[in-house]
Amino acid sequence: MGDHKEQPLRVGAAVRRRRRALDLTLAVVAQRSGLSVPFLSQIENERARPSQTSLEKVADALRTTAVELLAAADPACSVDVVRAEGTEQLLEPRVRSLVRGHHQMHASEFTGDHDAGREFQFRNDQLMYVADGAVEIEAEGRAYRLGRGDTLYLTGGVRHRWRATVAETRLVVVAVAEHIEAVRDKPRR
Repeated sequence: MGDHKEQPLRVGAAVRRRRRALDLTLAVVAQRSGLSVPFLSQIENERARPSQTSLEKVADALRTTAVELLAAADPACSVDVVRAEGTEQLLEPRVRSLVRGHHQMHASEFTGDHDAGREFQFRNDQLMYVADGAVEIEAEGRAYRLGRGDTLYLTGGVRHRWRATVAETRLVVVAVAEHIEAVRDKPRR
């Protein structure tokens, strides 16, 4: 009771809207992402659900993030409960959106490790909270080791990468949405 939709997110429409907003063809997105045109078409038509890795490739090709695509997949609502998934232990890394819809902030929970070589740079500020385990975050030429309960705040525009240093690490990332202009560019002189 009180839950908003008990259905899985449908990301295909969000992918199509973003692609069309950029005036790109499926062929261009396929070339940029390394995925096939038929697979991208299936995603857009909700006949295939992309893995997290595929969704990140699509997001990169569309010059956005997987979090943004997931957020755009569901309409916004004023109160929404996102239930924890099953308590079974998963052996593979995964990411779970903690906020559904198109809102001013996004939150995701990363479980396990991910592509540690991938560098991130977001337009707006974000907070990284270690719910369980430990991570190492590289930002501005320094490495920060965080354990359970630690947080790291990053100002928008800071390039960074992270990796789990303990198995079954859970990292929560809360960020101001990319569509919000929270950080104003400094005037050029």
